[in-house]
Amino acid sequence: MTIQRALLITLLAVAVAALIQPAAQAQTFGPSATTTLSVTIGPEASIAISASSTTLSANGTAFSSDFLGSTSFAYKIRTSKTGGTGNIGLEVTSDFSPASGPSVANPPTAGDALTYTCTVSSPGTGCTGSQTSSTTAATSVATFGADAHSGKTGNAGSVNWDLTNDPKYGTGSYTATVTFTISAT
Repeated sequence: MTIQRALLITLLAVAVAALIQPAAQAQTFGPSATTTLSVTIGPEASIAISASSTTLSANGTAFSSDFLGSTSFAYKIRTSKTGGTGNIGLEVTSDFSPASGPSVANPPTAGDALTYTCTVSSPGTGCTGSQTSSTTAATSVATFGADAHSGKTGNAGSVNWDLTNDPKYGTGSYTATVTFTISAT
């Protein structure tokens, strides 16, 4: 009796499972067939710096010019059709070192600064005028509006640096790290 009951319960479970399963969709075979593809494309952005380091140098003599240099970059961006925005920013994430030289956060003389101007190809709008670098927040390099699209291989831009040439800087080599970021919505 126990075996028969177990067999009956098993048969009922199989029958219920068969009723719950949806019927298999019939396939139609023929000389051609189609499928529908769908994709959702969202906003995206990426940036690449052309060289791992930028040298700043003074072109004049006896403090007649500041230390100048240029960092080139390429960017790719796609913003939303309606209400989309984008931004490229930069921040000095590691101030000049070693000590006794230039400093973004604590310059040896009031008014010393690491400033920059921007050149950015369309669809970006480069920063306006000279920008002062910061160690505490990103500062603007470029902005993008709704439905902005770069070329597939990327678009070009550059940041042109200007570091005050202060006699108080000690002699030697100094390095700082600047981090570029890009975003799109």
